[in-house]
Amino acid sequence: MSSIKKNFLYNAFYNVLIIILPLITSPYISRVMGAEKIGIYSYSYSIAAYFGLFILLGLSNYGNRTIASVRENKEKLSKTFWSIYAMQLIMASIVIGVYILYVIFIAEDKLMAWIQLIYLMSVSIDINWCFFGLEQFKLTVTRNTIVKIVNVILVLLLVKKQEDVYLYGVIMVLGPLISQFFLWSFIRKYVYFVKVNIKDIIVHIKPNLILFIPVVAISLYTTMSKIILGNLSSMESVGFYESSNRLTQIPTMAIASLGTVMLPRMSNLVAQGKRKDAMKYIEKSLTVSVLLSSAMAFGISAVSKEFVPLFYGEGFEECIKIISLLVLSSIFISWANVIRTQYLIPNKKDKVYIVSVFSGAIINICLNLILIPRFAALGAAIATFFAELVVCSYQTYQVRKNMDMKKYIIQNIPILLCGIIMYIITVNIPYVSSNLFTLLIKIGIGGIIYLMCIALYYVFGLRNILRK
Repeated sequence: MSSIKKNFLYNAFYNVLIIILPLITSPYISRVMGAEKIGIYSYSYSIAAYFGLFILLGLSNYGNRTIASVRENKEKLSKTFWSIYAMQLIMASIVIGVYILYVIFIAEDKLMAWIQLIYLMSVSIDINWCFFGLEQFKLTVTRNTIVKIVNVILVLLLVKKQEDVYLYGVIMVLGPLISQFFLWSFIRKYVYFVKVNIKDIIVHIKPNLILFIPVVAISLYTTMSKIILGNLSSMESVGFYESSNRLTQIPTMAIASLGTVMLPRMSNLVAQGKRKDAMKYIEKSLTVSVLLSSAMAFGISAVSKEFVPLFYGEGFEECIKIISLLVLSSIFISWANVIRTQYLIPNKKDKVYIVSVFSGAIINICLNLILIPRFAALGAAIATFFAELVVCSYQTYQVRKNMDMKKYIIQNIPILLCGIIMYIITVNIPYVSSNLFTLLIKIGIGGIIYLMCIALYYVFGLRNILRK
C-alpha cells in the first residue's frame, strides 16, 4: 500500500475517531446533563477556541506546508521548526494573558472559563503541524487514539449528574494537554535544538498571518455560530446545535483527513514542478470526496428521524431538522477542502482562499443575525449551509482556468445522483414496529441501494477515474 493511502487511512481513522468517540458518550451525556448543561460547556469552549485560534494563527496549513518543503534537510528542518514554534510560544504568552483578563472581568461562568484555560495550554504546545509536514501520521494517530479512548472511559465512569458539568469540562480539556506532552517526547527523533534569533522568527510572521486570515473567517461560520446562538437565543439552543454538529461532522472530518495528508505531498510535488502528477491526485481526490460525503450526507439525513430519539433521548427532537440541513453542507465542505488543500495552498493561491472564506463568513453572520432570533438553532444551520455553498462555489469558479472543473463536476454528478436516489427511497420507508427496527432496515436498504448505484457507475466510467 502506498504511503499516501496509509497516511489517509491513519488520518481518516483519527479524524472520524474524534467525532465517533464523543458520539459514544453523547447519548449518555444528553440524558445525564440535558441540552442546557451541554450548551454551557459548548459556549465556554467556543470562547476559548477563539483565543486558541490566535495562538496557532495559520500554522495548521503554514507549518504543515513549510515543514514539508524542508524535511529532506535535517539542519533546515530543525531551524525551521524551532523558529516557527518560537513564534507560536510568543503568541501563546500574549493570548493566554488576555484570556485571563477575560475570565476575571467578563466571563459569566468563571469556573468553566478557568477550566478552559487548560485547553489553551494544550494549544500553546501543539506541534501536530510539524508531524503532519513530516507525514508521520501513524505516530499522531496512535497517541491520540489512546488518549481519546481513556477520555471517553473517564466521562462514562465519573460524570453522573447535571452538576458534574464542570468535571466533564476538566476531562474534556485534559485529554488534548496529555496528548501534546506525548507528542513532544518524539520530536527529538526528527529535529535537534537550534537557537534562533528574532530574524528567524520574523520571516514566518507574514506568510503565517496570510493563512490565518481564512482561519478567522472560517471560525466566523463555525465557532461564532454557537456564540451568537448563546447571546441571541439560549444555552438550550446551543446544546441542540452542538449535538447536531457532532454527528454531521463525520463526513467532513473524513474528507479533512484526505486534505491533511495530501497538503504536504502536493506542496512537495509543486516544489518539484510535477504539475501533471498533482492534477491526477486532485482529480482522484475530488471523486473520493464526493463518494464519501454524498454517501454519509444523504444517508444520515435519511435516517435522522429515527436516529435522534434513539441516540439523544427525549427533548432533542429539534435536532432532526438541524442534522438534515447541516449534513448536506458537508458535500460543499468536502469539495472545497480538496481545492484548498491540494491546489490553492500548495500553489500559494492564498488570495482566492481568503476571499472565498470571508465571503462565506459575511453571508453566515448576516444570516445568523437575521434567522437566529426567529428560528434559533435551525437558523444557525441554514446560515452555515449557505455559507459553505458560497465558499465552495467561489473556489470552484476561481480555479476553472487552471483546473478542468467542468470535467470534474460532470464526472461527479452521477455519484450525487446515487446519493439522492438512496435518500428518496430510504426516507420513504414506512415505520416498522419500532424506531430501532426501522433505523436498521433503512440503513441496510440505503446501503445496498447506494452500493448498487455506485457499482453501476464504476462499470461505466468511475473505474477509469480511480485508476489514473
